[in-house]
Amino acid sequence: MARFVEISDAGDERLTDYVRLRDVSLRRRLETEHGLFIAEGEKIIHRAWQAGYRPRSLLLAPRWVDGLRELIDASDIDVYLVDESMAERITGFHVHRGALGSFERQPPRPMSALLEARRLVVCEDIVDHTNVGAIIRCAAGLGWDGVLLAPRAADPLYRRAIKTGMGAVFSLPWARMDDWAHDLDRLREGGFTVAAMALRDDSLTLTELVGRLREHPGKLALLMGTEGSGLSSHWIGQADVVVRIPMARGIDSLNVAAAAAIACYALAE
Repeated sequence: MARFVEISDAGDERLTDYVRLRDVSLRRRLETEHGLFIAEGEKIIHRAWQAGYRPRSLLLAPRWVDGLRELIDASDIDVYLVDESMAERITGFHVHRGALGSFERQPPRPMSALLEARRLVVCEDIVDHTNVGAIIRCAAGLGWDGVLLAPRAADPLYRRAIKTGMGAVFSLPWARMDDWAHDLDRLREGGFTVAAMALRDDSLTLTELVGRLREHPGKLALLMGTEGSGLSSHWIGQADVVVRIPMARGIDSLNVAAAAAIACYALAE
């Protein structure tokens, strides 16, 4: 049974999991050291719990207790009760959803666990957490099998990534690559056609790639590049095919999450 604890001091040392949630460098260090992540909002807290992640504690405005009663009654954790102003002092931002949960991370999934998939999105060094969350949400919602992340890509379990992805990270398999320079070879050896989304004169349109896949169906790994410069020349050079979304009115490209949504819809099996 959970224990309810009313909090009157924002500096209470028991609240370490929740401090300065907008400080990315602090959170990266704290969450890695303690093996935790933060879920924001009643719905996402429920999804994390239902996916098998173990709760460490909850930080709630009292009005959210009833909505999380099932988790609370099943867990031996502390539930810290705060008003909205106290929550803001602790976390560093207005917690408009009124509920935060600290959960234990699970052991990382190895890249090899995704090699049996049919459709993978592969993210090279995409560092914006909202983009990573949105891409995972697109892949999950549009029927893809998983997301593979280069070593320097943003953390899918960072609070903003989870929030943007509406908790899709809890249901869609994802993993990190071991070797940025050579792991595309592992995909190819695993039977994937490696398709790089990039602006290049010899690229296929998305429609042309769809036509090829209808004639020769098979496994597909779709490479998505960084927010600024796109895919590296190293990755483009290793791809089996380069593909683009045709654009109009002098616009050369879309935000990476928007491009992923279009491509995942068009290329889904």
